[in-house]
Amino acid sequence: MIKTALNNLALTAAAALLLVPFAHGAVNTAQSKAGLSGLEKEVRHELVMLPWFGVFDNLEFQVNGSQVVLMGAVTRPTLRSSAENVVKRIEGVTNVVNQIEVLPLSPFDDRIRVATFRSVYGFGPLSRYNWGPVPPIHIVVKNGNVTLEGFVANETDRNLANIRANQVSG
Repeated sequence: MIKTALNNLALTAAAALLLVPFAHGAVNTAQSKAGLSGLEKEVRHELVMLPWFGVFDNLEFQVNGSQVVLMGAVTRPTLRSSAENVVKRIEGVTNVVNQIEVLPLSPFDDRIRVATFRSVYGFGPLSRYNWGPVPPIHIVVKNGNVTLEGFVANETDRNLANIRANQVSG
């Protein structure tokens, strides 16, 4: 029994290391909150304020002069177009390249999203991240594959989030 538990723990830890690290450039990364130009701050603000932007969506952007490239994945097609529209209206933006992917509609993926949310944010040490309208850890599920995006305070929390996400069956 103990040997099986240790094997499962080792397998889970190894799988956690294979998960994609939390993305840089996400709308709500700690890095994006400090040291940004005025245009970058405005783009970030507009994206975070989108009404349907939530924990199951991930928006990223890159500013190249007056051009803004939008990236990430969203669960609603309207969020993709809304993101492009609000960024186009920002003073100083001349061109918007919208590379945001709309995730496929799937009840199976929806079940995995909810189960992963409960597993990650319901876990004691990680529950402190479940604050505000858009928590800092984003759960992106595409065709049954889970990717965690965003930021946490330290490497331990990152590993815990990955382990908790890997425990969700599906």
